[in-house]
Amino acid sequence: MSLTLPAPAKLNLFLHINSQRPDGYHELQTLFQFLDKGDQLTFSLRSDRTITLSPHIPGLAPADNLVMRAAQRLKTYSGRPDLGVAIQLDKHLPMGGGLGGGSSNAATTLLGLNHLWQLNLSMDTLAAIGLELGADVPVFVRGFAALGEGIGEKLSPAEPPEDWFVILKPACNINTGLIFSQQGLTRNTPRIKIAPAFGGDALRYRNDCEDTVRALYPEVDRSLEWLSQFGPARLTGTGACIFGRFPTESNAQKVWASKPSGIDGFVARGVNISPLHRKLTELR
Repeated sequence: MSLTLPAPAKLNLFLHINSQRPDGYHELQTLFQFLDKGDQLTFSLRSDRTITLSPHIPGLAPADNLVMRAAQRLKTYSGRPDLGVAIQLDKHLPMGGGLGGGSSNAATTLLGLNHLWQLNLSMDTLAAIGLELGADVPVFVRGFAALGEGIGEKLSPAEPPEDWFVILKPACNINTGLIFSQQGLTRNTPRIKIAPAFGGDALRYRNDCEDTVRALYPEVDRSLEWLSQFGPARLTGTGACIFGRFPTESNAQKVWASKPSGIDGFVARGVNISPLHRKLTELR
């Protein structure tokens, strides 16, 4: 028996850093929205109790891949040593782009194997397991656009407009630890009390990492300068991907067609219910 599921990308429509905690982590507020593009995973039951993942991703040991870690953690939690699965990852999202690819892969693995292995674990349990793997995993497990707080794991449903986006991936990889270690990083943005409607006051919100990333990575700075010609452009997460929002697909495609050479990316629509959850609903 096999099961194929999407692992959608996400955007941080804004990212505010409110404070730094004694443990070194930062208190954040961010608005998550999913995209209708992403990776894809296929899960096939095995009878030999083993978990395998293919293909190999250069530079990433299988044991360090969040897909393998999620599968192994779920098997351990279930107390079922007889369980096995072969997982195939069809990777489309750029690694280290701030689109949440690894976290989304982990969430799809948790939900997919919960279904395939017939574990019947609750969403709360799967989200808690996901949080052990990374702060962004729970939003993909829950599957709704949300205001994220704490380190991003405290989620309140939100409904930003489901607009179209041009997403660009400059030719660089961002060191997240380096960004959060910079002395000049804004760490005192006042907390907002409710999720923004993201209408006419959208420009009140920003990504507090953006100035630091632009100063350290000229490729990001140049891409933001170019995309900003067509409207507000912003960094997602700590980057390196940036995005511009457009009201229609044709507007977005027109901008995409004129992008500078040497920059990867894609056009996608923002969606408030994860494509993963839509697919799982169809299977019930």
